[in-house]
Amino acid sequence: MYFDTHAHYDNPRFNPDREALLASLPEQGIRLVLNPGADMPSSRTAVGFAEQYPHIYAAVGVHPHDSKKMRDGDIAELETLTHHEKVMAVGEIGLDYHYDFSPRNVQMRRFREQMELARHVALPAIVHMREAAEDTLATLRDFRDVQGVVHCYSGSLETAKLILDLGWYLGFTGIVTYKNARKSHEVIEYMPRERLVIETDAPYMAPVPHRGKRNDSRYLPEIAKTVGELWGISQEEAATITTENGKRLFGIK
Repeated sequence: MYFDTHAHYDNPRFNPDREALLASLPEQGIRLVLNPGADMPSSRTAVGFAEQYPHIYAAVGVHPHDSKKMRDGDIAELETLTHHEKVMAVGEIGLDYHYDFSPRNVQMRRFREQMELARHVALPAIVHMREAAEDTLATLRDFRDVQGVVHCYSGSLETAKLILDLGWYLGFTGIVTYKNARKSHEVIEYMPRERLVIETDAPYMAPVPHRGKRNDSRYLPEIAKTVGELWGISQEEAATITTENGKRLFGIK
């Protein structure tokens, strides 16, 4: 059994076949999927998917790229959405200093507001961190009573240790199957097995041998295979461990 802990099925690239694809996932071994929001419309859509499909769960939040579009009233709506029984986290939130699609001060303000929301509703957070390790870590330290996952992790081992020391999880995508993924492999080999989850971040970053294609949860076993090889265990054992980690992180029984 596999748990894709981060996939964006609201993305328009799934418009041609979304319903058939999502319905077919359990029979292909993908028994759980968490679809995070990236803005207000996609957060609402994620809740809709969770209502429609028993194996899909949702997170709600605004990505740093869209921080500048947030209105002050959006936090109240996000809180209302978190009351849904299948909303398991606040996310995808965080900081992205690579693209800077939103001003950094705005990103930080909205990140902290949504971390405060996660604290208030007692849900984990799903954090995006790109070229913003110092400010992300400072924020996580300010909200030590909030737990969660830094998703799509590709940073250094040194930064990973600091995140793990705060009790957080790390999520790994198809990047781990790439030839130049040395840093990710180093982190995976080091980190406690109970703190690692796997994800596709669909439709992005399809793993080898599907690189360059639209990504979806059916490719998750390739990530589990690589994790298993790094840990010296079977793909099936890696799938079981990462699934149980995801269920524990997001409170799914």
